[in-house]
Amino acid sequence: MSAPHPAPALPHVDADALTRHVSMSAAVDALESVLAAGLDPEAEPPRGVVDVPGGHLLMMPSATASYTGVKVATVTPGNADRGLPRIQGLYLLLDGVTHTPLALLDGIALTSLRTPAVSGVALRHLAVADAERLVVFGSGPQAWGHVEAVRAVRPSLRHVDVVARDAGRVAAFVDRCRALGLSADAAAPDAVALADVVCCCTTAREPLFDGALLPGHAAVAAVGSHEPDAREVDAALVGRSTVVAESRAVAARECGDLVLAAAEGPFDMAGLHTLDALVRGAVKVEEGRPRLFKSAGMAWEDLAVAAAAYEAWTAAG
Repeated sequence: MSAPHPAPALPHVDADALTRHVSMSAAVDALESVLAAGLDPEAEPPRGVVDVPGGHLLMMPSATASYTGVKVATVTPGNADRGLPRIQGLYLLLDGVTHTPLALLDGIALTSLRTPAVSGVALRHLAVADAERLVVFGSGPQAWGHVEAVRAVRPSLRHVDVVARDAGRVAAFVDRCRALGLSADAAAPDAVALADVVCCCTTAREPLFDGALLPGHAAVAAVGSHEPDAREVDAALVGRSTVVAESRAVAARECGDLVLAAAEGPFDMAGLHTLDALVRGAVKVEEGRPRLFKSAGMAWEDLAVAAAAYEAWTAAG
């Protein structure tokens, strides 16, 4: 009796391959396409969080007719002292019918792409058509991804103000923006008074700026927190804005920016709009009111971008 043939190695789409095969514009389009096709974010299972020694294990499954997948990520605060990333992870992509494993993808590169791409979907519908000035809070990969996302959906972007604590990182971020042909400066939080778009990409637990300063035409994407007691924008801004989130259930469970504003009085959760309704054209964006997109991250977003990456990688041979 002959020995069984070993199963072929599962393809691994690493960070370089993922970013090479899926541009920011392509990721935005992939996410918008699945919403336009009828995906219901409210039907998604909540993310699983398991305490493990030294940190947390996160599991985010999702499925469509074509693909099934799950992201497994670890959050290990002590890794900073070990010279290792605080967050690590992998994405397992499966066939949607047979559930045969198709590929492993770099989970952190996937998250770094899909999070700003989701904001790009929202800002495509919320930001004024001629937006030129962006204020970005943060200087890490998500902040940079949001510069790319705003450029993808608003080619009119001309200037970036960067607000972050580390002067050296801010200077490097400014130089990176200028290398793209944008004007850019280190700035203070009150730069929002001149903004067309604001992106909040931090680990802050308290509001980053005075929401009363924001112009009535400006759009904000707040993505840094997904806990009910943490927020990047204040209740005053939430109360005066047209507010969009990925789903009502996620907003009530994880979006402190909205939960705290509702508890303090300026905002009623009943007035919350959803991203799929925005994409379908069912949300009226009122003139003279800021527009706020609050994202906590959902598993369907990982699946949409992972599928796009796998298809592009396969097509490239």
